[in-house]
Amino acid sequence: MALFGSKTTPTTDKKPAAAKAKATESKKEVASMKDLYSETTTVKAAGKTKVLAHKHAASSRALVKPLITEKATHLASENKYVFVIARGANKIETAKAIQAVYGVKPLDVNIVNMKGKKVARGKVRGQRKDWKKAIVTLAKGDTIKVYEGV
Repeated sequence: MALFGSKTTPTTDKKPAAAKAKATESKKEVASMKDLYSETTTVKAAGKTKVLAHKHAASSRALVKPLITEKATHLASENKYVFVIARGANKIETAKAIQAVYGVKPLDVNIVNMKGKKVARGKVRGQRKDWKKAIVTLAKGDTIKVYEGV
């Protein structure tokens, strides 16, 4: 039983020509960089081409909720809106999520890491979760209707 020193003879490829052609076609369908970063995704399956929804629709998970405070309402007069975002989200994901959900492209996104407050319930002491907030600056004419019904 020689695992490393065994001699192997080259075998001939017994695949039919149709199988070889199919294998080369699958290699041709490798996505280019342009396709990876396009706004929509196309899927080819069984001869049918299907265009999926917005590629960054999942990025709307970056937004947790709009932050409605007195300071945030004052910032809205300066075309700045405040959102609670996911802890793993960055500026690019947040900007894409704002564009996907609200349909406006932000000029600037500033992110602040907020520490959770220390709380006590009787003898038990603890701390609230840390969270992130994003301050999104929009262009002069753009608005987001966050404060309706408040």
